[in-house]
Amino acid sequence: MLAGNMASSSKPSEQTPAALGFSMPAEWEKHEATWLGWPHNPTDWPDKLDTIRWVYGEIVRKITPGERVRLLVRNLTEQKLAARYLQRTGGSLKNVEFIVHPTNRGWTRDSGPLFVRRTRPKAETAIVHFHFNAWAKYDDWPKDRKVPETAARWLKKRLFKAQCQGRDFVMEGGGIEVNGAGTLLTTEECYLDPQVQVRNPGLTRADYETAFRNYFGVRNVLWLLNGLVGDDTHGHIDDICRFVNPRTLVLVQETNRREVNYRPLAENWERVQDFRLEDGSRPEVVPLPMPAPLYFDGYRLPASYANFYICNAGVLVPTFNDPNDRVALGRLGELFPDRPVIGIHAVDLVLGFGTLHCLTQQQPA
Repeated sequence: MLAGNMASSSKPSEQTPAALGFSMPAEWEKHEATWLGWPHNPTDWPDKLDTIRWVYGEIVRKITPGERVRLLVRNLTEQKLAARYLQRTGGSLKNVEFIVHPTNRGWTRDSGPLFVRRTRPKAETAIVHFHFNAWAKYDDWPKDRKVPETAARWLKKRLFKAQCQGRDFVMEGGGIEVNGAGTLLTTEECYLDPQVQVRNPGLTRADYETAFRNYFGVRNVLWLLNGLVGDDTHGHIDDICRFVNPRTLVLVQETNRREVNYRPLAENWERVQDFRLEDGSRPEVVPLPMPAPLYFDGYRLPASYANFYICNAGVLVPTFNDPNDRVALGRLGELFPDRPVIGIHAVDLVLGFGTLHCLTQQQPA
């Protein structure tokens, strides 16, 4: 069944996280920390790098009241620079931990440590290494690929190296979404396209589902079709569809029939009608609006309210100076009654083809 596959016939391999009782918690579960990488690559934000540093200051200021921020910096000079920006934005460094690790870029959702957790025989978290390769598109990734190894050493955590069919299995945190109860969500465009940005040449849908089960401890894999036009990752799920609780999805919706995203997003709405959760029930699906199109230097940007980040102290939502900012914030406010929903100006951030969720990575408590 394309929409999902209940109760896998592929049992977890020996010594995978799933075989040892680990699974990936949902993002809204309690965090120990959020990982970020200090922005330094001017090609990510042309002529805007200094502006982005101030945006980072605001992000850190909103996260640190509820949890630690672990901030990757390339060297001690950059650490001093980052500390100065963070302090001048009114934040406190008391809850910020600097980790010196050279990086190519700063998209920590994709290159950073992905955590799994188990409760027996003792409560423990571990890291899975998914061998980041810059979305099978760019060549500046070797330093970023080593971030999970650095994190495992720093935290003294077990490190699992993801494998499938006897070789490294490549994927990114922005390409999957879990509800913490056994279901994982992804897109065909990102991982099953045989020609564009192919992370794992030759792997089939069944291979991907086996790897997802082995390394995330899920039982049920759901596939949407396409991501947003302009998405540099070729179809990451975190720009289009997110879990907000174990039974509820938000799915972006374009209502303008003349808009280039209208048809691919409408196809996702058709597909989601067939979805079933791990217990066989239908998820509730709530629409999120799309902002008006944003362009930079002729490029369509993947502006989306779905790229929000759930931290202990709130839900950080990208905003775009758009009338639908208010609609999106209000809708998410209703869906997260247990914490404040906070808009973060992201017109500059999205010049890098990603916003809040793309930059952050949660470390579960």
